[in-house]
Amino acid sequence: MSRTASASVLAVEGLAKAFAGFRAVDGVSFDVRAGEIVALIGPNGAGKTTTFNMINGQLTPDSGRIRLDGEDVTGASPRDLWRRRVARTFQITATFPSMSVVENVAVALIPAVGDLARLSPLDDAMRLRALGALAEVDMQSAAERLCGTLAYGDLKRVELAMALVNAPRLLLMDEPTAGMAPKERAALMDVVAAIARERQAAILFTEHDMDTVFRYADRVLVMNRGKLIAAGKPDDVRRDAQVREVYLGHGGIEAAS
Repeated sequence: MSRTASASVLAVEGLAKAFAGFRAVDGVSFDVRAGEIVALIGPNGAGKTTTFNMINGQLTPDSGRIRLDGEDVTGASPRDLWRRRVARTFQITATFPSMSVVENVAVALIPAVGDLARLSPLDDAMRLRALGALAEVDMQSAAERLCGTLAYGDLKRVELAMALVNAPRLLLMDEPTAGMAPKERAALMDVVAAIARERQAAILFTEHDMDTVFRYADRVLVMNRGKLIAAGKPDDVRRDAQVREVYLGHGGIEAAS
C-alpha cells in the first residue's frame, strides 16, 4: 500500500520508562503521520506495550515528550486524550457481556458527552453514533444482541467500533488480530486500512502475526530490549540483519517473506 505522507499526528521524542531500575523503554523516538499505518513490533518484553501505555496516558514517561498534532500531551490522562480523539483497542477484549452491542459502543462515548444518564435508556443521538460505528465494522445487524453471546472475532469488531465511535485522529491498536482466524484478521485490517485512507487517521499497531504486519503497514518500527533497533518500509525492515537476528528462531520474518 502507498499513501501520501502528511503531517505528523503523533510524535514521540526520546521516550523512556524504567521499573525498579529496569529500563523498559529507553530513548524511543518516532512519528505517525495522517493516513499512515505504522506497525510496532518486537519480541515479548521489547517494550511495545509500555510505549503504548505512555502514549495513551496509562503511564507517565520518566523522560521524553509525546506530541499530538504538534501539541505536547505528555502525561495527559486517557480521558483527556480520548477527548482529543485518541482511541485504543486492547489485546484482550473488554466488553460488558450483559449489555447489548450498541450499548457497549455507546458507553465509549461517555468521556466525550459526560452524561451517564443518557445511557439508560440510550438516547437517540448516542444510538445513532453507535450504530454508525457498528456499520463501519459490519456489525450493525448484531446491534441488539448481548455481547456475551458473540464469537471472539465479532467481539474484536465491537471493540474496534468502540474505538471508532469518537472519530479518532489517532488509533492505537494493541494486538488487534490476536486469537482471530486468518480470514477474520484480513477483514478487520481491511477496515483499519480504509479508516486510515478515507479519514486520514494515523494508525499505530502492535502485532505478532508477521503476515498482517507486512501486508498492511506502511512503515515498520522494531523494538528490542527497550530500544528502537530498526524503522522503515516493510521490505527494508524485513532485510535488516539486526531484525532478522532478533526474530531468529521465532519464524516471524521468515514466514512473512
